[in-house]
Amino acid sequence: MTDVATPTSDPQRLLDALDEHQREVAEALLGPVCVLAGAGTGKTRAITHRIAYGVATGAYDPRRVMALTFTTRAAGELLGRLRGLGADGVAARTFHSAALRQLHYFWPTVVGGLPPRVLDAKGPLLGQAASTLKLPLDTAALRDAAAEIEWRKVNRMTPQQYARAAQSRPMPSKLSVDAMVDLHVAYERIKDERKQIDFEDVLLATAGMIETEPMVAEQVRAQYRFFVVDEYQDVSPLQHDLLTLWLGGRRELCVVGDASQTIYSFAGASSDYLVRFGHEYPDATVVKLEENYRSTSAIVTLANRLMRGRPGALTLRAASEGAASGATPNVEKYVDDAAEAAGIAQSIARRIADGTPPESIAVLYRINTQSIQLENALRRFDVPVQSRADSRFFDQPEVRQAIMLLRGASVSISDEPLFKSVSDVLRGLGWRQDPPEGGGAERARWQSMTALLGLAEEAPAGTTLSDFVRELQRRQQQQHEPTRQAVTLSTLHAAKGLEWDVVHIVGLSEGLVPISFAQGLEAIDEERRLFYVGLTRARRVLELSWAVRGMGSRAERQPSRFLDEVRAPSPRTQR
Repeated sequence: MTDVATPTSDPQRLLDALDEHQREVAEALLGPVCVLAGAGTGKTRAITHRIAYGVATGAYDPRRVMALTFTTRAAGELLGRLRGLGADGVAARTFHSAALRQLHYFWPTVVGGLPPRVLDAKGPLLGQAASTLKLPLDTAALRDAAAEIEWRKVNRMTPQQYARAAQSRPMPSKLSVDAMVDLHVAYERIKDERKQIDFEDVLLATAGMIETEPMVAEQVRAQYRFFVVDEYQDVSPLQHDLLTLWLGGRRELCVVGDASQTIYSFAGASSDYLVRFGHEYPDATVVKLEENYRSTSAIVTLANRLMRGRPGALTLRAASEGAASGATPNVEKYVDDAAEAAGIAQSIARRIADGTPPESIAVLYRINTQSIQLENALRRFDVPVQSRADSRFFDQPEVRQAIMLLRGASVSISDEPLFKSVSDVLRGLGWRQDPPEGGGAERARWQSMTALLGLAEEAPAGTTLSDFVRELQRRQQQQHEPTRQAVTLSTLHAAKGLEWDVVHIVGLSEGLVPISFAQGLEAIDEERRLFYVGLTRARRVLELSWAVRGMGSRAERQPSRFLDEVRAPSPRTQR
């Protein structure tokens, strides 16, 4: 296998599509490269064009390029963009999927037999471990204990090392540190007895094989030479160590990230690897992307104000000024949560009536329980709703059934227009052109089938039903979900990587943003970055709100400390 590929497209065309700084990224093909990319600055565009430019010029053999990210959806997006740019053959995977492939490949040779099964979730085994120790832990406590196990493993700690580090960490369900360590040990014992591994073990076992088996290290490093890592601010110590092992002393690494969007420190992520990349690679090329193409200048101003003076913070510049500057985001004060939910629902219903598509609107909040009142209020105004906490699109029963029937129909249908074929199958499942009058599950089912029909409508001319089914299967594998005609309800964490024309951020009071259990400067800074992520999801309109009292409570809240830094000059009061 050679290191040089045959050029497959016009390199100059790829560069012409970029701004000055994005082009600088694309042309920095060799050696360590660090791209500090602010929100909405086109980082995915820059790195996909960089890879495509490397392939087009022959600098990269696409089979030796690995693009790494943190979600299957993001990996699917990278693959789709690279394919559109003529860079077929490049691997785009999550850290876990890349490691799992290697583990499955090398396990029979290195260990022997079939590789162990990966646990879907830690909860059941943790519950059994807690039972053997007579620890009365409910579902929430088991979930928190699972998070502690994940934190220990991504920091490459033994239970004994964790026992020392845990002295300064809050324990779930008021367990003692000793009890938590015993729970970790019991969990590992049961897991080993059943010859099972969890997701962190996938990375640990792969790293262990490369560290101890020269044959494995040689083959892995022969397969991939050029690495690109997106969202590098979210890398954990374990992922950083595995990446270092994959590189094997080579320097063909490009990392992309934004320290201001580090919101998973509680899970072991560290922006230090991004911020200190220049110390790890003193001769690295460092490029800053600060031209924001997403938001109005008014929104960008608030985001900059929130992060001013913070370590690693970039200063965004709105690409569009003048008429696109937008109104200053408003801060609404409500008497209670019910009034806040009703006010937001009424505002959204009015926007939709004025022509704003519901899928271009989102309501963001800190914790999932806030969604219940919001969803009920929106449904009272007949506003279609989808939640990021819902089951994945392709896991929904009606979607799975539709794909199965479409696959069957593709065997016998070959000459009908695609849209007709798909609509006939969906009508057989009860779909009708007009939405149902009711809400809830009936409306959600209709929205799912309408989204499938929308994909058929958007398919390129000449797409057959068989082609369409294969595309659905590809999307299913990569979690590439279609857009549904509904307002999105999402936590701030789940909104990362997404954007909408209109964004409402609700519940901006002390105890929610920042959350009550965020203690200490580091935890508060993480809450600040989470709020920043929320602000920068908005393209045109940003609405901020908080309520004085919670549901059924007489205690008064205080507005979030962060609102003092971004508050509009004359907030209105809703009673």
